[in-house]
Amino acid sequence: MPLEIFGVTGLPEIEAGIDLGAVIGDVTTANGTPLLDGDIVVVTSKIVSKAEGRTVELATIEPSPFAREWSATWGKEAAITEVVLREARRIVRQIGPILITETHHGFVCANSGVDQSSSGAHGRAVLLPVDPDASARAIRKALVGNGANAAVIISDTFGRAWREGQTDIAIGIAGMQPILSYIGQVDPHGHEFQVQALCTADELAGAAELVKGNLSRVPVAVIRGYSWEVDEAATIAPVLRDQSRDLFR
Repeated sequence: MPLEIFGVTGLPEIEAGIDLGAVIGDVTTANGTPLLDGDIVVVTSKIVSKAEGRTVELATIEPSPFAREWSATWGKEAAITEVVLREARRIVRQIGPILITETHHGFVCANSGVDQSSSGAHGRAVLLPVDPDASARAIRKALVGNGANAAVIISDTFGRAWREGQTDIAIGIAGMQPILSYIGQVDPHGHEFQVQALCTADELAGAAELVKGNLSRVPVAVIRGYSWEVDEAATIAPVLRDQSRDLFR
């Protein structure tokens, strides 16, 4: 089967409490593209956060003295800075107006993943899901219950060390392992792979972004034709590099 990627159009505006898995299943069926066994559903984290009520009204935030001082220095909004700090386990780098933080999940990213774009209202910010793996499992459970044994990836847009630009990566997963390891296998010339392990979850998340985009209002994509094995114990944890092995922390 050839590899196919298509966006899921026609999703409603996502509000707190909505069952994303049920909605995705219903909309794909209504679109004439019902989900099939073996599909991979890539869901933008922002709609997951909205469904889970992970939004905050900035007017309700009381910034700390540090947030006020730092924001005044760099022309930032103090309430946003405070939210970023609350969502951070620690600050990894602070260069000019840029805060690179480690979130409570263990993700290293700009501004703890806090985002105001497409938040649904002025003065509102969207936070990352509390447990993206659990979010992915809940969506997968609904899809399987609806008859499609599909894996689920929760994606978000991150910057990357060494390179300009951003790409979507996986921050949560359910049903399949995020890494495909070649370690121990041998290439056609007899060389044994020592370190080759592909983060297929990130590759699939990035591929899905090609049909989603930031302005298209298509927050879900389906990848069909990629072979994977069911693993109900899968989490995003193997992707997160331990600090002792991280050259940047």
